[in-house]
Amino acid sequence: MKFAPAIRAAALCTAVALLPATTAGFAQVEGRASPEFARLFATYQRIKASYVEPVEDEVLIRGAIDGMLGALDPHSSYIDGAAMQRLNTMIDGNYQGLGISVQMEDGAVKVVSPFRGSPADQAGIKAGDYITHINGDLIVGLEIDQAVAQMRGPAGSDIELTIFRPGREDSFELTVTRGVIELEPVTWDLMDGNIGHISVNEFSADVGADVRKGLRELQEQATGHLVGLVLDLRRNPGGSLDEAVALSDLFLSDGQIVSQRGRTSRDTIFYDAETVYRGDVAEDLPIIVLIDEGSASASEIVAGALQDHRRALVMGERSFGKGSVQTLLPLTRDSALKLTTARYYTPSGRSVQEGGIAPDIRVPQLSDPDAERRQRLALRESDLRGHLINEIGVEDDALMRDRLDDPRFQLTAAELEEMGVDDFQLDYAVRTLRRTGGTNIARRP
Repeated sequence: MKFAPAIRAAALCTAVALLPATTAGFAQVEGRASPEFARLFATYQRIKASYVEPVEDEVLIRGAIDGMLGALDPHSSYIDGAAMQRLNTMIDGNYQGLGISVQMEDGAVKVVSPFRGSPADQAGIKAGDYITHINGDLIVGLEIDQAVAQMRGPAGSDIELTIFRPGREDSFELTVTRGVIELEPVTWDLMDGNIGHISVNEFSADVGADVRKGLRELQEQATGHLVGLVLDLRRNPGGSLDEAVALSDLFLSDGQIVSQRGRTSRDTIFYDAETVYRGDVAEDLPIIVLIDEGSASASEIVAGALQDHRRALVMGERSFGKGSVQTLLPLTRDSALKLTTARYYTPSGRSVQEGGIAPDIRVPQLSDPDAERRQRLALRESDLRGHLINEIGVEDDALMRDRLDDPRFQLTAAELEEMGVDDFQLDYAVRTLRRTGGTNIARRP
């Protein structure tokens, strides 16, 4: 089935289900209006009649819509115009710019994630950074689309960004050379010792099939057989719920992958293994899943499913904690509501809302000199204004498990750099798999 580009684009942002529009797009209120609607209409009339300057209806209606959705949760929103175009560009996967995903936070542009290998990534921009100035001009307070338009530009041109990074006292400047951004949802490489490394950067179309292709190529490249696999979901903000299920299904023979539960029976769905692939295509290959505070939504579905079934060992830092499902509800040909309609739960019945997925082994990113301070100040779902409350409740000591007593955790970023280790979390996962020699560490009693 094919969807219009504007509808397909929403899969880049969050776990999205698609529902058909109503016959007219808007419901008509029959009979006498409720007191609440009467108050809303009276406010509209007073503004139109008495405000110091004339106000267009579009401005007032858009403000009312944004206000209603803003009263719900951080992930429900109205999408139209420039926002639709921006999402279309993302789904097309080819544009000229910096290669970063950003969002607005209290009027500031916050980096959700730099795409791996992009100009922004190579320049050293990190998830959680705030961009305060572009070429010396303050952009705090601008609309997100205005800021994005300034960051886009022809490949080869330079742009100077002023960055505020939580954990550092002072802002600093970075010069980034724009490039042609080719989005690659899945990348893979074979590491020393026949360890496969597959990075999933977002859950867009065909991610499950791409991971299967990557696994096959890694098995062909290996000398003998693969010893283990690192499934890297760090800095992955999520995407299609169906693709999260497809990816989980690759490594599970049976059982539940995830369930979503909403207000009505129509919104309550159980997703089981063997719906896409039959059996475990990795043949019980030892797997480590890497997550961090940037792993959200669909990433947490995969990590939670493989952790609950003891199919993989989860390493890294506690994930973001977004345990809700958004449905795209078309209003007109070029506008839609992205509305939270359900919560999702891991196979054991855990809701990751607020608490996230706690790693089996906490492994800090020691190769980042700002890692400790960044972790203390990291923004997660539980920090967002108006976030949904976890119905089950989350104990403080369940939000992060202690890391192992390993002397390597005492190394500094400078010492790791001297050793040639630029990604401590990945290096630690690979070393762990080498030590196992093919034993499935996740299923040890």
